Amino acid sequence: MFYRCDVNDHGLPYNPFKACVIPRPIGWISTVSVGGVPNLSPFSFFNAINERPPMVMYCPNGEHRDGGEKDSVKNARDTGEFVVNLASYDQRDAMNTSAASVPRGVDEFELAGLTKEASTLVRAPRLKESPVNLECAVVDILELPTSDDKRSGRMVLGRVLGIHIRDEVIVDGMVRAELLRPLSRLGYMDYAVTDSVFQLERPK
Repeated sequence: MFYRCDVNDHGLPYNPFKACVIPRPIGWISTVSVGGVPNLSPFSFFNAINERPPMVMYCPNGEHRDGGEKDSVKNARDTGEFVVNLASYDQRDAMNTSAASVPRGVDEFELAGLTKEASTLVRAPRLKESPVNLECAVVDILELPTSDDKRSGRMVLGRVLGIHIRDEVIVDGMVRAELLRPLSRLGYMDYAVTDSVFQLERPK
């Protein structure tokens, strides 16, 4: 089949776009407001985008239920900082709980029964239950084109300042994905977990 994205003439009951770009890593983003209220939200429009220096991006599409930017954008904009917490299989239900659309001022750490831990270089708390935390400084926040006047799109770009890695997931000097068991987003309401790995040598 072929369909045009500007008219979405695919004829399917659900838009297949996000089912065609898979798997997508989940950026479980923690921020804190200038008033000290923590926020924790997962985003599947997320990835690493540079190595030297290490950089990441996440895209909080849409508006807050109370109006205006989502907390994950507003807090990053106001404070210039955020933390990426790896979402692993053991936290799948808590991750999903933290995705709820709740009023401003709600602490999603508490909502999902998770533990805040002080970061080393930024004010935003990191997630104690996560095996990997990336402490980040905002580089830029971009407004993305939109085909829906009622739905905004933004990209938060961040430079990774420091990384916490749980010791037990490091084997023979390498971080082992099968021990991390990271979650990824597929299409629709589907998720996957990485629990097996294979190697390919890059051509010389």
